[in-house]
Amino acid sequence: MKLKKLPIGIQTFKTIREDDYLYIDKTKEAYELIDNYTYCFLSRPRRFGKSLFLDTLQNIFEGKKELFEDLYIYDKWDWDTQYPVIKISWDGQIRTIDKLTKKLHKTILDNQERLGIDCVSKDSAICFEELIQKAYEKYNQKVVILIDEYDRPILEVIEDIEKAKEHREFIKGLYSTIKGCDAYVKFAFLTGVSKFSKASIFSGLNMLTDISLNKKYGDICGYTQNDIETSFLPYLDGVDLEKLKLWYNGYNFLKSDVYNPFDILQFLDGGKIYKNYWFETGTPTFLIKLIEKNNYFLPKLSNLIVDDSLVNSFDIENINIEVILYQSGYLTIESMDIDEDDFIEYKLKLPNKEVKQSLSQFIIQTLYKDTTPAKKEILKALRECALDSFENSLKSIFSSIAYNNYTKNNISHYEGYYASVIFTYLSALGLDIRGEDVTNLGRIDLTIVLPKTIYIVEFKVGKEDALAQIKAKSYHQKYLIENKDIYIIGINFDKEDQNISKFEWERI
Repeated sequence: MKLKKLPIGIQTFKTIREDDYLYIDKTKEAYELIDNYTYCFLSRPRRFGKSLFLDTLQNIFEGKKELFEDLYIYDKWDWDTQYPVIKISWDGQIRTIDKLTKKLHKTILDNQERLGIDCVSKDSAICFEELIQKAYEKYNQKVVILIDEYDRPILEVIEDIEKAKEHREFIKGLYSTIKGCDAYVKFAFLTGVSKFSKASIFSGLNMLTDISLNKKYGDICGYTQNDIETSFLPYLDGVDLEKLKLWYNGYNFLKSDVYNPFDILQFLDGGKIYKNYWFETGTPTFLIKLIEKNNYFLPKLSNLIVDDSLVNSFDIENINIEVILYQSGYLTIESMDIDEDDFIEYKLKLPNKEVKQSLSQFIIQTLYKDTTPAKKEILKALRECALDSFENSLKSIFSSIAYNNYTKNNISHYEGYYASVIFTYLSALGLDIRGEDVTNLGRIDLTIVLPKTIYIVEFKVGKEDALAQIKAKSYHQKYLIENKDIYIIGINFDKEDQNISKFEWERI
């Protein structure tokens, strides 16, 4: 049987269906969304299928029945009723207000031409309101408004706070127009990466329902494991599905663990070679600057617990590293817990091997200025329990870090800095690393979990006995049930030499 073509780089529903590309049916989610809401918002990381879902909605409302044969919605939707659709997509370079204004002007013109409507006003924001009202009058149907990547005008300039504020006010005025046209609106759907607080962007859209963490719509974007084992299985001949899951699965929005569609399609198109396909499409330079500025303790990323407000807010004036990491897809939800007082907490994690390795490698290259870490030597030392070699590799790492990393601050005086460096290097190897690993007697600085071996590591700056602390608090007891070889390692650093001064270990 001939396989359908893969929709690589295609975000147009009509093209996918007419040219017989593979399509993972998301029309059940689309139907339920339309049936339950009038105004809603969805946040997902970039390259996650938001644009294709939006285009699917447009074709549903425009009554393109022939494109939906054999899909869930086909015999459920009233195809005889068609709605005028206004669509705004913030693509291209929009790093200035001038370019933002021109982009909006062109977008409004495109909608006018498609709907056969002329606006009197030359002001794009006013014309947007006029367009909604005239579309309602011309087609005698309420209007559908679809806005793709609503936050891109802000994120494009997020490193420049004043520019970001200027862009925020521009789009805030545009989006506020929708509320005044409530009587003419059938359905409005906005997508984006970030979830700005309603006060900063959506003050005029307080009726907007955020479905980003609504379990019912948790799989609205992305490929599920079932999709991989059914629709994609004929394309995956010879592929180890567990390895594929380890590399690209792991994103979670309170329903299934899902794959980023971009990764799977690029993996198949790229000869089934494991690479950081998604990560390469956007380098997190601004994020790295924040990590450096705040001396962020990187081992937290392996065991991060946050409250509900953190995953549901973004504020230009008070940018939080963990919010950016989560909303941009470098962290995802591992679990949600509601305590006896009804407080919600989320445990976050790095989603998969691609993100763990790529983010760590990027930090090493940009923050620590090291382009040639001794990967093979470290892996071999840990696998073979050759701890003298491991010690030498770590010393080599700290010797390679540029001296000027220490001259601007006193980070070399703190254990957290050294723990962050080692955590990052080991994460870049794809190892199972657990920072601030909790036991009933305290927190282990770093735990390295291998198939046959577990390493428990404690760091100290100065002369305090690191190995003695591990013993005194019996950190190793947590892992006795694993039936693996356990090694405890105490590492001391000298703040003047900025390197390891003492390295002790014992096998338990």
